[in-house]
Amino acid sequence: MLNTVYRDAVKKRSKELSSIKGPNFDNILEKARANWIEYTPQKKTVLVSGIDSSFNCVKFQGLELWVVTAVSIISDGKIIADLHDQGIGYASNSLSSLAAKMEIQACEMSVDETNLVLVDGSLYSQFMTRQKELSLPIIKIMRKNNNVIFISKTSNTRTQFLEFKSNASDIFYYNHATKKPGFSRIFVDDRFGNNKSISSVFVRLSESTPIIKLEFFGNTYSENEIKQTIDMIYKNSVGGYPYALKLAHQKCKISNNDLAKLVSLYGLSNEIGSREVLE
Repeated sequence: MLNTVYRDAVKKRSKELSSIKGPNFDNILEKARANWIEYTPQKKTVLVSGIDSSFNCVKFQGLELWVVTAVSIISDGKIIADLHDQGIGYASNSLSSLAAKMEIQACEMSVDETNLVLVDGSLYSQFMTRQKELSLPIIKIMRKNNNVIFISKTSNTRTQFLEFKSNASDIFYYNHATKKPGFSRIFVDDRFGNNKSISSVFVRLSESTPIIKLEFFGNTYSENEIKQTIDMIYKNSVGGYPYALKLAHQKCKISNNDLAKLVSLYGLSNEIGSREVLE
């Protein structure tokens, strides 16, 4: 089966890659380069915390063992928040919603403890319909000290090059347009209303490292403020990505091996379906 899949991929490779880039690929890259502001970050010593969450579950026949965690941690390893919940049966809310609520709680515990709070993921998810009940708490927290930023290594937003009928996400084109450190011009999205504006920039911290996306709440940011923020992030980054977020991911991740241990602790190893799920 896989051999035929591989052969088919070789035949379709050029066509598929061409469709992803789109007919206006060169024009989009030219626009992306024009939007790019070259800037070499300066190391600025501040306290930076990273927040991430994780969830996982194992399904049996008739029940489910689930776990949700969220962590806020400083670059030096000091933990500000270590939150978790677990249960057998089915969670009252979706696990992704529980994780989002924990991230907000961790964020609330962190805004007064560090100069900069970096949350893994996108602010857009907090404003979507399924997370509507979470938008007011996160807005209140972000307004308190104006020091919360959402950061993602991948982004699905496709808003900056629509005039060229772009087929891929914005970050795809910025990654292809330049290798120099710097950031894109500030893009303000008011689709959720003026009181829920999202300002975003794509950033490369060091030459030839992957681009990351920074999302801020509000629409009043200047290029100098973006540079100051980049300086604060750059000091504690590894391979172009904030070290605090790397630590947060490592601390909160729930692997299948972790679930297997919990299955054993709860005495569920002999339940029908347990072995098939965990293997």
